[in-house]
Amino acid sequence: MNRDASLHQAMTETQPWDVVIIGGGATGLGAAVDAASRGYRTLLLEQADFAKATSSRSTKLAHGGVRYLQQGNIALVLEALKERGRMLRNAPHLVRRQSFVIPAYAQWEVPFYGIGLKTYDALSGKSSFGKSRMLGAAAVRSMLPTIASDKLAGGVEYFDGQFDDARYSLALAQTLESLGGVAINYAKMIRLLKTNGIVSGVAVRDEETVSDFEVQARVVINATGVFTDEVRALDEPQAPPMLTVSQGSHFVLPKSFLPGTHALMVPKTADGRVLFAIPWHGAVVVGTTDEGVPSASLEPRAMEIETAFLSHHVELYFGRKPLDSEVLSLWSGLRPLVRKQGTSSTAALSREHTVLVSPSKLVSVTGGKWTTYRRMGEDAVNIAAKAAGLPERPSTTQELRLHGWSEAAALASDAEHELAVYGSEQAALDALAASSPGLAALLHPRLPYRLAEVAWAARYEMARTVEDVLARRTRALFLDARAAIDASPAVAACLASELGRDEAWQQSQLVAFRKLAAGYVYNS
Repeated sequence: MNRDASLHQAMTETQPWDVVIIGGGATGLGAAVDAASRGYRTLLLEQADFAKATSSRSTKLAHGGVRYLQQGNIALVLEALKERGRMLRNAPHLVRRQSFVIPAYAQWEVPFYGIGLKTYDALSGKSSFGKSRMLGAAAVRSMLPTIASDKLAGGVEYFDGQFDDARYSLALAQTLESLGGVAINYAKMIRLLKTNGIVSGVAVRDEETVSDFEVQARVVINATGVFTDEVRALDEPQAPPMLTVSQGSHFVLPKSFLPGTHALMVPKTADGRVLFAIPWHGAVVVGTTDEGVPSASLEPRAMEIETAFLSHHVELYFGRKPLDSEVLSLWSGLRPLVRKQGTSSTAALSREHTVLVSPSKLVSVTGGKWTTYRRMGEDAVNIAAKAAGLPERPSTTQELRLHGWSEAAALASDAEHELAVYGSEQAALDALAASSPGLAALLHPRLPYRLAEVAWAARYEMARTVEDVLARRTRALFLDARAAIDASPAVAACLASELGRDEAWQQSQLVAFRKLAAGYVYNS
């Protein structure tokens, strides 16, 4: 992908696009890939970087949703299980099967959870990731060797999916381009254009040059996640809000807190939440929380109530609170939840999605969850195409292989390797690293990434900032914030060389990144 070429194409296009999509997270990218795969001329605009907000801050689960099964939402679980299977088949370099263990501290819990997860197995059908089984206490201790074992009665093992959310988003952007679509990051929609009261395009600001231009469209899809209501207000200032915004925060801890390959799942904490501790890129992600917040932001910060919750539950299940230095990274994400009358708890709100068409034919798609992104995109494009009178064409994304798919990745989908996320491009990246001793060097002794990945991100993945590289092209900031800060000067220098930037640009990038990264460093 080349941002300059994509921007030039958008700015010089004289014919209306069939579909313009606002928002470069999972939902927007999923809709864009769906539209382009049908042959619609498609342009996607993202105000920051792809997956900058919610879509890079998930709990990294491609899952049916055991908690939704508990709530009796069978339809959502069925849909998500089907989509989970498609994610694995279409992007095996980014999605893998993961074993989860539920520890039971009362004898009745073993058959209770065991029967429920057998139902989960049955619902998954041919898309099963593995059969669940009931475990004795000794087996649980073997699989989760650091788990608090006082009164441990046994447990249940089941299987779900894990993935790299930011890299998956990037694969969608690359797939969009391969289908003839155009995606541009740092291109902010600043105004809706209307003709005779109908939305007919958008005004866009190129955030790099701070220059504005207009694009025409037969239909505009608002896929801006937690910012959906802000865009709707540009169309209908008096429209009632659709969303309640919820925040989920996570600790990243050293592997020593949960050695081995199995993840921990607590289906119901004392306050009714679900808790996970999951191996991820050589560390352990612990989360998540569920707290309502009054407004959306691109950089949410964990609240004290959330860090207290996480710290307490780490102590409860692993025997001790983590030291500040052992919290390698602390990060938060926001969820767009469709409002429901009479519901005060965000944890109780549905994760189902909604597609709404305004009187001016602005199409808004929101709600949902990462695992069902493809279905959300399909539904949004179906409705948008009808609203705009586009030729009726079926979706083709159910079996559409994403950028980077390879036969080798499909056969080794259970493997976790740092370069696996590059899929079919791994050999080319290795060749780039071998071309220069400097490019083969690690960014930091505690990080698995090489300088070659910085150059690759700038050349082929539309990375424009130090943050883009350290937060989303690699996952350094999310894995070890202090190490990412230490690595930032080398990243800035490499990016400056690749993008033709000067020393002043490097220094401004370092100031901005260090300020942002300080929010990922935990201080209790």
